[in-house]
Amino acid sequence: MAAGQKGTGRWTVQTALELGVAIPTITAAVNARIISSIKEERVAASKVLTGPSGKYDGQTKDFINKVRDALYCSKICSYAQGMALLSTASKTYNWNLDLGEMARIWKGGCIIRARFLNKIKKAFSENPALPNLLLAPEFKQTILDRQTAWREVIATAATVGIPVPAFSASLDYFDSYRRDRLPQNLTQAQRDYFGAHTYLRLDKPGSFHTEWVPIAEAEK
Repeated sequence: MAAGQKGTGRWTVQTALELGVAIPTITAAVNARIISSIKEERVAASKVLTGPSGKYDGQTKDFINKVRDALYCSKICSYAQGMALLSTASKTYNWNLDLGEMARIWKGGCIIRARFLNKIKKAFSENPALPNLLLAPEFKQTILDRQTAWREVIATAATVGIPVPAFSASLDYFDSYRRDRLPQNLTQAQRDYFGAHTYLRLDKPGSFHTEWVPIAEAEK
């Protein structure tokens, strides 16, 4: 199957990149549509690239409920990313958006309407300065209660070779957002190695640069 698209997702991703807002779930959805469009190429690749069979041998009924939990958690992350993008755009362009009111309006027929828009409206009504929907008490607890199933579904999908890009991107977003430290220290070290962009340290303030080649030579 090849999924179609009219450009709304692409425009959203482009805007997020320009504003420096992470929307990995939405980006994954756009990428999934793009790769689905190369149907003939995928058919040819399927004949030479091998992998797991895609068969699940566990309890189907129980797993279906876990998939529902994974979908709900991923959906929360998707909306959280969208609201974060709107919040940043509002601040950047002085739009003064009322995010709670926007959630209410979307219930009237928007393509992203969903029953839990009521919960989104409530979250921003209770805290207009909410930095991320994941921090709203109800959404936070929902994910904390369901994340074990969410992780199992993604792990199972990987084991049987079924791509679930939006699920995976949502979990990455959640795990990245909840961590006080991320592995981008390696990224910054690489940037300093290739372009002398400097890096920060945990043990002292200021920006630092290292002559990496002499260090590498000395370790040989």
